Amino acid sequence: MTQQQSSDFCIRNEREAEIALLADQLAIKFAERAPKHDKEGSFPFDNFKDLRDAGYLKLTVPKKYGGEELSLYEMLLAQERVARGDGSTALAVGWHMALILSLRFTNRWSEEFFARFSAEVVQDGAVINHFASEQATGSPTRGGKPQTTAVKVDGGWSISGRKTFSTLSPIVEHFTISAGIEGNDEVGEFFVRKGPGFSLEETWDTLGMRATGSHDVILDNVFVPDEEVISLSMTEKQRQMKDDGGGSLLHIPACYIGIAYAARHFAVDFAKNYKPNSLPGPIAELPRIQQQIGEMEADLITARTLLYSVADRWDQDPDGRIALKPDLGLAKYIVTNHAIRIVDKAMRIVGASSLSRNLPLERMYRDVRAGLHNPPMDDIVLQVLAKRALQE
Repeated sequence: MTQQQSSDFCIRNEREAEIALLADQLAIKFAERAPKHDKEGSFPFDNFKDLRDAGYLKLTVPKKYGGEELSLYEMLLAQERVARGDGSTALAVGWHMALILSLRFTNRWSEEFFARFSAEVVQDGAVINHFASEQATGSPTRGGKPQTTAVKVDGGWSISGRKTFSTLSPIVEHFTISAGIEGNDEVGEFFVRKGPGFSLEETWDTLGMRATGSHDVILDNVFVPDEEVISLSMTEKQRQMKDDGGGSLLHIPACYIGIAYAARHFAVDFAKNYKPNSLPGPIAELPRIQQQIGEMEADLITARTLLYSVADRWDQDPDGRIALKPDLGLAKYIVTNHAIRIVDKAMRIVGASSLSRNLPLERMYRDVRAGLHNPPMDDIVLQVLAKRALQE
C-alpha cells in the first residue's frame, strides 16, 4: 500500500488498496476537467471513456461474467475517491455501479437476461440506469404511480411518457423504466433500448451536479419486445425479487463525503500555506482556524466510520439486510449532512476567496447540497427511525 492509502483507516487489505489506487488515478484526471463540465453543464463523455478504458464500469459485475464482483464496501471506496475528483461523474457512474451490484442480490432480472447484459458491460463498456422519476409524481420513493404508460401490442409493449432526472441519459444505449399498465392499476418494469420513438430533451440546468446529464427522456410509442419485460406488476416483482434493504444506495452518501473530503483537503492546504502580512506565520497557526479544522475532521471521521461500518454489516450478513434498512437510511442522513457542514467550514477557512469560480470550493459547495435531494430524503429517514424506536 502507498503511505496515503495505508493511512486511510477504511482500507483494510491489498485488494482495497488497489481499488482505491485505480479510483485515485481516475479522480486526478476528472478534477482537471470538472471546472469545464460544470461551467458548460456538459456531460463528461471524456471521463466515461477513461472509466471504460480502466475497466471501472465492470467492477461490480459478477466474476463469473467477467467482472470484479466488488462488495458494497469496496464499491463505496471507489466511488468516494472518484467523487474527490468530480462529484458529477461519481454520482452519475454510481447509479450504473449500484444497479449492477443490486441485480446480483435481488433477482430483479432473470439470470439469463442479467448474464447477457453483463457481457455487454464487460466487452463493450455498456452503461445503464433505471429511470423512474416524473414531474407529476415526484420521487418514486414516495409511491406515486407513473404516468408513463405501457400498452400491449403484438409481440410486446408500446410505451409512452416522459421521465425526469434521467441521470446518464446522454450516454446510455439502454435503460430500464417503470410504467403504468394500461387497463389496470399495476406498474411494470421494462428494458428499453434507444431507437424509434426515443428522444432526449436537455432540461438539466441546475445549481449543482451540473454534469450528470440528468435530462428528460421522452418515449413516444417505443416498442419493447415481450422478452425484455422485467415485470408486469408489483406482485410479480415482489415474488421474484429478494429484498436486500437497498444497500446499493449507499453510493449516494459515498459521493457526497468524497466531495467533502476534497473540500477539506483544499482548505487544510490553504491554511498551511496562506500567510497574510498581518501574521507572523500561516493562518493554520491560529486557534480559531485549528478549531474549524478540528470540527471538519470530527465530522469527516464520524461520517466515514458510520458509512463503512454499515456497508460492512450489509456485506457480512445477507440475511439481516432487510432489518438494516433504518441504519442504511441513517448513514445517508448523517453522511450527507456532515458533508454539507464540512464544505461550509472549508469555505469559512478559505474566506471570501472561496466564492471565486477560479477555485474548486465554489463548485463543491453547490454540488454537495444536491445530496439533500437524493433518496432517501431526511424526513423519511427520521420517520423510519422513529417508528423503530416506538416499536421497541
